[in-house]
Amino acid sequence: MSAQQPVVSNNTVMFPDIEISEVLIRRFDSSGPRYTSYPTADRFNSDFSETDYLAYLAKRSHSTSNPLLSVYVHLPFCESLCYFCACNKIITQDHGRSAEYLRYLDKEMELVANHLGPDRKTGQLHLGGGTPTFLSSTELTQLMDSLRQRFEFTPDAELGVEIDPRTVNDKTLNMLSGLGFNRTSFGVQDFDPDVQAAVNRIQPLAMVEAALNASRQAGFESVNIDLIYGLPKQTLGSFDHTLDKVLRLSPDRIALYNYAHLPSRFKAQRLIKAEDLPSAEERLQIFLMSMRRLLEAGYIYIGLDHFAKPDDELNRARIDKSLHRNFQGYTTRAEYDMVGFGVSAIGKVGRSYSASVRSLNAYYRHLDEGRLPIERGFKLTNDDVLRRQIIMTLMCSMPLDYALIQQQHGIDFASYFQAELERLAQYEEAGLLVRDENSLCITPKGRLFVRAIGMVFDKYLGRPTVSTYSKLI
Repeated sequence: MSAQQPVVSNNTVMFPDIEISEVLIRRFDSSGPRYTSYPTADRFNSDFSETDYLAYLAKRSHSTSNPLLSVYVHLPFCESLCYFCACNKIITQDHGRSAEYLRYLDKEMELVANHLGPDRKTGQLHLGGGTPTFLSSTELTQLMDSLRQRFEFTPDAELGVEIDPRTVNDKTLNMLSGLGFNRTSFGVQDFDPDVQAAVNRIQPLAMVEAALNASRQAGFESVNIDLIYGLPKQTLGSFDHTLDKVLRLSPDRIALYNYAHLPSRFKAQRLIKAEDLPSAEERLQIFLMSMRRLLEAGYIYIGLDHFAKPDDELNRARIDKSLHRNFQGYTTRAEYDMVGFGVSAIGKVGRSYSASVRSLNAYYRHLDEGRLPIERGFKLTNDDVLRRQIIMTLMCSMPLDYALIQQQHGIDFASYFQAELERLAQYEEAGLLVRDENSLCITPKGRLFVRAIGMVFDKYLGRPTVSTYSKLI
């Protein structure tokens, strides 16, 4: 086990000679953003239009030093409703709807490609949803043909797809591998039958195990499992048994998410009975137990809610300090520009973020009129770019070098961030970071609290927003 990795005993997380008590966790466990972007998506505004997006695409097309592209495609269709889900999805049994959707995706890709110019080298692709494997094999092949016509994937490109184990078999996974996909993420959440029934997602262990084995046999380089703690009917004991099964499956990566129950925002969650949810105390105990089990099994804590095997690319990036964070979470890829396609897709081009319309009808209407379906976005100021660099550096637990920041942004760090540095005193006193006149570094003990520390540099917190953030731990 890495010398920088914690171990958990009962209600205490322990690093070598360091203890993180439950009291400390409670002290700093407020609510806050997950920082897959800065500013966060709830700060995007309707002042940003298609015209603005086209201007950023044009600026990139005229540049001679572009970063590689990352492409995200949102496929919103699902056959059944998972009650916990906060994604933008369309529940339907009508598979004919995906054929129409693909036609419009093709229109959108063509419009974007025309404005991007000839430099469309791409190092990352992610299919999300919804359920990407709602599409038939023929449709997935058609989609990849459309993408490859517009984007030049590098030989080492990372091609990932989210998979619902209930929708695939050996043939599907072999087909996906043949299309070039090399990473997959399985939504498992919990193996307990009562929990699965309470969230309307029945998928026995044998089904998931068969899908994971088929992925490995098909040649996928990395297999991830998503888990959620805090679901209805979940207990400390039941989730311990779920972890038994997950560790038996031995995925390369594990994401352990904290369920955010926000029924006022997400209609599906109104089907969950509040009285069935574990208490805040039990949620904390489930988290502590889960961390202990994963670390004892040899997984490395990457950050936030991500764990990986020691030889996984994510851990190698953590060690060599090339770890990065974007809309897909932790990644080994550099600061790529991202173009998103489909309803509610998010993108990042240059100093801008963009988000597409969430309604299928609005998406079709925009494209029928020859317009890109941009609904909102954000133009980053110099200050935003500066704070983004700082927050993302902290989120990846890398040392923050004041001299480097000063050189890149033309500021005096100490005077520019005087108020923020003063607010960091409580985290320094608690042993969560160390700093001197030249740098700031998250300690091993502080890695659990990087969201809280990053929030210190977020100038938008405290301003009105429609979002309700999840608990930090």
